Amino acid sequence: MSDILIRTVGRVGRITLNRPDALGAVTLPMIRALAKVLPEWASDSNIAMVVIDSVGEKAFSAGGDIADIYAAFTKGDFDTARRFWREEYPVNALLARFPKPIVSFMQGFTMGGGVGVGCHASHRVVGDSSKIAMPECGIGLVPDVGGSLLLARAPGHIGEYLGTSAYRMGPGDAIFAGFADLYIPEADWPDVIAALEASESIDPLTEAAMPPPASTLTKDQARIDKHFAEGTMTDILASLKADPDWGADVLKRLAPNAPLAMAAALELVRAARSDDDIASALRREYRFAHRIAAQGDFREGIRAAIIDKDRSPAWAHSGPGDASAEEVAAMLAPLGDDELELEDPK
Repeated sequence: MSDILIRTVGRVGRITLNRPDALGAVTLPMIRALAKVLPEWASDSNIAMVVIDSVGEKAFSAGGDIADIYAAFTKGDFDTARRFWREEYPVNALLARFPKPIVSFMQGFTMGGGVGVGCHASHRVVGDSSKIAMPECGIGLVPDVGGSLLLARAPGHIGEYLGTSAYRMGPGDAIFAGFADLYIPEADWPDVIAALEASESIDPLTEAAMPPPASTLTKDQARIDKHFAEGTMTDILASLKADPDWGADVLKRLAPNAPLAMAAALELVRAARSDDDIASALRREYRFAHRIAAQGDFREGIRAAIIDKDRSPAWAHSGPGDASAEEVAAMLAPLGDDELELEDPK
């Protein structure tokens, strides 16, 4: 059975991620399948819309499949990771720019690479089990797959908070932060998908949507904006320490993450606030990803989280605020001939 099921039902293009035992982790062959079919459907007048879902109750997609990348790192091969990103990011752009409705149904975990597949859709559905996050700083990477643009569009300075802390959003949080649009109880999803296929329009979504659960982020926004509004990670840490009640919990979320990645995440989110297209965000994200492959934090992050599972990464910097502005600027500087290539949306 294929890891990704692609077919048409009437005038609806159907994509189903089919790796329930791997929490829907996205592989390079899955990315290549999307890269092939999406342009075909975009120009096919017989396709009115696209519906994306996933097999399994635990996850839509918990991220990219990075075990093979770690194996390549152990051999001194950095190109495997870079090739994965160079093929993945254009697919994220295809989804974000798609000229027809795309509906994604995101149960359970939707993180990292899964956000890149599900959260650039035009109509994003969540249910009670949905947990959406950008946890890349925990493995030495930055919020990528166009995630920095999604974070930049969140209310206030919630983007900086989500991008550095890896906070997991429930359905109400995801809608409030702009990572989802509609709350529909998951028991209703099969009927809604069948109705979409039969009607070839998005009307069944409006009919099935219900008020979402309460959002914790809404309640915490004033504090988030106060602490994450500006400044470096050092400034943010100092501000949080002065708020021993709420800030103590956030400091615990930040402490395990890679200092260089968190500092760069701040810059990426802030830079993306002036973007009107996903391309600039993806290019900046790729600059960091391209360099981190050789720098070492990403390899160490995968080892600690996925391979040895000791949750004790030895980052290049000892403390959460130790990465300098100069180091961040170097990681995000243009790559010259190695810049990410993306087609002009026009």
